[in-house]
Amino acid sequence: MTDLSTAPLALPGPAGSASRTLGYRPSPDAALFEVAQKLETVFLSEMLASAGFGEPRGSFGGGAGESQFASFLREAQAGEMVKRGGIGLAETLFHALKETRHDG
Repeated sequence: MTDLSTAPLALPGPAGSASRTLGYRPSPDAALFEVAQKLETVFLSEMLASAGFGEPRGSFGGGAGESQFASFLREAQAGEMVKRGGIGLAETLFHALKETRHDG
């Protein structure tokens, strides 16, 4: 049986990240990969916007609210894509950023 008084409190993390706990600091590589995942999420969100994902579908759409909140839907969809492996951009960015960090 687990003593809940000493169990770490889980905090929600950004898309694709492992859950964090109070007092836990991710390694520099884990933090760098999290940044790379965020960049991939933003990139995919913009690509979804360019492809027309979330645009109103005509006269029986959701009105002004639908168009105003479409960006949130695109960002959530992009985050889920990254959680499931994305397009590999996060890994490429991670390795490039890691090399740059060690060069400086």
